[in-house]
Amino acid sequence: MIKAGIIGATGYAGGELVRILLGHREAEILWYGSRSYIDQKYGSVYQNMFRLVEDVCKDDNLKELAGQVDVIFTATPQGFLAGILTEEILSRVKIVDLSADYRIKDVAVYEKWYGIEHKSPQFIEEAVYGLCEINRDRITDGTRLVANPGCYTTCSILTAYPLVREGLIDPGTLIVDAKSGTSGAGRGAKVPNLYCEVNESIKAYGVAGHRHTPEIEEQLGYAAGCPVTVNFTPHLVPMNRGILVTEYASLKRKKDGSLPAWEELRAAYDRCYGQERFVRVLDRGVCPETRWVEGSNYVDVNFVIDERTGRVIMMGALDNLVKGAAGQAVQNMNLLFGLPEEEGLTMPPCFP
Repeated sequence: MIKAGIIGATGYAGGELVRILLGHREAEILWYGSRSYIDQKYGSVYQNMFRLVEDVCKDDNLKELAGQVDVIFTATPQGFLAGILTEEILSRVKIVDLSADYRIKDVAVYEKWYGIEHKSPQFIEEAVYGLCEINRDRITDGTRLVANPGCYTTCSILTAYPLVREGLIDPGTLIVDAKSGTSGAGRGAKVPNLYCEVNESIKAYGVAGHRHTPEIEEQLGYAAGCPVTVNFTPHLVPMNRGILVTEYASLKRKKDGSLPAWEELRAAYDRCYGQERFVRVLDRGVCPETRWVEGSNYVDVNFVIDERTGRVIMMGALDNLVKGAAGQAVQNMNLLFGLPEEEGLTMPPCFP
């Protein structure tokens, strides 16, 4: 059995890690780390875990934990892991980090967009960006540190990736309009996230400056083979969980001036995702909806060609707490330890 520890086990992503790992046949949780609930029974913090988890919450002592488990999940705020990670810790345990501390390869870009100093930039180059459908071959038993992508970025990247990679769109024209449920903001009490503040309303935030922008640009830039600049605008919608992205880009015309056919774009998606367990390319004319991926590790994607404007509209949906966080982290753990990638993640979406 893989022995796992979770730092941040009482946040939304941490709670989802617990739910998933309880159903994993090859892993067991030995450490429920929580700065806010030390010595409190985990099943009393999350009542859905009553009689399922008898352990009490422990602290966030990463150094102590590294000697007791095989893998640590850090579902923590930006800067936490970077502030305490050392070579001694990494030499003793594998880490899947759900924060953004090691996702962006340019430390100056990270510090600019996140507004904090990176305390351990020496580990950035080693960290593997854990978007399995793109970087699977780099996530091996020799990997020590995985930078688990976030929910907005996972959905935004996977939705456009096939067309960017095959040069079917002009990546410099890419616009990403994204919408998220309120759990994406975390479990901490914040006035803007109170029920009366979000119910019966929808709002844009982080306009022209959201910190996930450089992560999307960096990964799509690798696919395009050149720098990519995107307009990324997130919105908060009054639902518990889910991400929906709608992306717009100009199609590259052929030498005769015509647009690529629907079949050509569909073939690009099929070449990229035809063998993928967790990315579902929907039938023609079917638009992704968050309700059809809720509670699952699936991403639904599709596209529509707008002949009138010469653009393609790409759409994607996922559960921000599963494929956008905890499910993807478990997917990465499975790869790290040579397990079937889908182990513990075969739960179908729940409805209603």
